[in-house]
Amino acid sequence: MTEHQPRSLAFPVDGADVVSALFMAPPRPRAGFVFAHGAGAGMTHVFMNQAAASLAARGIATLRFQFPYMEKGSKRPDPPALAHAAVRAAVAEAARLCPGLPLVAGGKSFGARMTSQAQSAAPLPGVTGLAFLGFPLHPAGKPSIVRADHLAPIEVPMLFLQGTRDKLAEMELLAPVVKRLGPRATVHWIDQADHAFHVPARSGRNDRAVMEDLTEAFAAWLETLEARAG
Repeated sequence: MTEHQPRSLAFPVDGADVVSALFMAPPRPRAGFVFAHGAGAGMTHVFMNQAAASLAARGIATLRFQFPYMEKGSKRPDPPALAHAAVRAAVAEAARLCPGLPLVAGGKSFGARMTSQAQSAAPLPGVTGLAFLGFPLHPAGKPSIVRADHLAPIEVPMLFLQGTRDKLAEMELLAPVVKRLGPRATVHWIDQADHAFHVPARSGRNDRAVMEDLTEAFAAWLETLEARAG
């Protein structure tokens, strides 16, 4: 895999101070991904690092950023309004960094949900699709689909990358949700993966193979967006 080094930067968020970010891009990117982190780990978590590198190898630039609470070292996630403002600021920064490129927004778990909520409230400028890496449909042990209610008004294509053993998105609940969203929603199941995209040793795969599966599915979905826009 080609090595790509991230560039450190920062940008302001309405209602908060400046937040840190990492921009990683191949020499000739085909698209940009605004990549928000999960609730318990920031933009430099090993999963975020590996996903950004794997996407760069497939021609996709990524802008990772810290939500304001993570920037301050707090463990308590920001209220939705502030998280949405951070997503919007990151999208604006990505547009500046990736002029002329199609933009996709989304992220891991909490970052995915905050991005989809922001898009549902008011379309993110220039964003042509949303990609969710482990959409958190419900808390562990509390199955529900209430967290999916805001997805219905979203008009851009959505990609759900989900593990079949994800305790925050049980298959029998998420599959009908995606189906009801119609042709604008696609789900790619990662066999035996949990919410962190780890698989048991007996599966015969490891984290690297799962990451290849994830990012290959992302790239294939992106091609469908490019074909629609073409």
